[in-house]
Amino acid sequence: MTPELRIEPLNDNPVNGGGDYVLYWMTSYRRLESNYALQRAVELANQLGKPLIVLEALRIGYKWASDRIHTFMIEGMADNQQAANGVVPYYCYLERNAGDGKGLIQAAAQHACAVVTDHFPAFMIPRMVSAAADQVDVRMEWVDSNGILPMAAADKTFSRAYDFRRFLQKNLPDHFGDMPESDPLSRLEHRGGTLPEEILKRWTMATAEELGNPASIVDALAIDHSVPPAIWSGGAAAGKARVKSFIDKTVELYTTDRNHPDADATSGLSPYLHFGFISAHQVFQALVQREGWSPEDVSEQTKGSREGWWNMSPEAESFLDELITWREVGFNMCYHEPETYMKYESLPGWARQTLEEHADDPRDYVYSLAEFEAGNTHDPIWNAAQNQLVREGRMHNYMRMLWGKKILHWTEHPKDALEIMIELNNKYALDGRDPNSYSGIFWVLGRYDRAWGPEREIFGKIRYMTSKSAKSKLRLNAYVEKYTSDQAQLL
Repeated sequence: MTPELRIEPLNDNPVNGGGDYVLYWMTSYRRLESNYALQRAVELANQLGKPLIVLEALRIGYKWASDRIHTFMIEGMADNQQAANGVVPYYCYLERNAGDGKGLIQAAAQHACAVVTDHFPAFMIPRMVSAAADQVDVRMEWVDSNGILPMAAADKTFSRAYDFRRFLQKNLPDHFGDMPESDPLSRLEHRGGTLPEEILKRWTMATAEELGNPASIVDALAIDHSVPPAIWSGGAAAGKARVKSFIDKTVELYTTDRNHPDADATSGLSPYLHFGFISAHQVFQALVQREGWSPEDVSEQTKGSREGWWNMSPEAESFLDELITWREVGFNMCYHEPETYMKYESLPGWARQTLEEHADDPRDYVYSLAEFEAGNTHDPIWNAAQNQLVREGRMHNYMRMLWGKKILHWTEHPKDALEIMIELNNKYALDGRDPNSYSGIFWVLGRYDRAWGPEREIFGKIRYMTSKSAKSKLRLNAYVEKYTSDQAQLL
């Protein structure tokens, strides 16, 4: 059964036992496996003796809508359509003009017993889902399938990763036995079901041919065509292949090489986690299988240490600290602070104070958003990172930290730096607009960090990073050469 801690009602309406089906409105967990929300929808359908319908829609009227994001998501829809064929009715709607999709969920809900959807705590999803819940006449609930720890398991916002790690070490073992079913649709008892004809006529569903050729769709849409598709393919199949490649070939290098851009030993999983093509549980279970690990292996010590608690290999423990601690502390923030997690005022008091004290410090360089976006600074290392982001829709993890620190260094005010980081990251990064992505951006300005000395100009007590230091510590010559168009020499 789906853990109750992961289920939250969005309205007070009753279940309509006379409805024709249970509707699963797929918004964030765009997969048919290891998905608590889909699992919950199957359970409701079985309890009511009704079929299940899966509805996945993609609108165009959201900020930063582009060829890159749309293509990645449509590729995922193609995977879902193929996987659902003969298993469950799957309806895929692509909005062609802004506002065309308005009313679709309400219309489908009129014939439903209940509506189940995904609980994703960031970007436009909470507002969109809440508005829909107010307009349907049946019970609507959202289900948390974001991470290993249910978001509701913590009753406060954690301001430091260390404290959140201690909380995880004390509480995570209680949830190891609650992994989502790998194939929840295998338990669906009542097959069939369909959306009413009047809905299908008004909101025409996308065909397999259209989904198989995203360019034929996105070229005609009123979205940002200046951001081309990324180098990676979207969808559950590509996500699972990425997991396998990482576990089989790359994770053994994670401890020694992940900070070196030339090695490119990062997981590359964040875009697939962000769009819900894979779940954190699938990644976790693949790693557990590699390690031959069981929950009984965890240490009794819960002191917040990054190593030793799992009793796995060093590379596995290092990766799990990223996958669980650092990823889920961001979800913790968005869940508890939905109105402020993206605002400058959400920074710790010490960080705001030191940034404001140094806001008027002279800058040797000040760049505009356009100059940053074009990778047109004096620093070829920074330009390489920005060029990778623009070209590929991703950025090496260590370089993203340096990228943000230098934006702080080269803008007139910390608030300007924040706006520029959010704009560039959300526009170009496949994993932008995500709780984990906001964590990285705000970490640049002091969130989840501590005061550092010596106090410096512009940064104050904020952690300081430089390209010169990166050059001395990291292997990145090939990286800079690859992503710097003018082949500029290292500083």
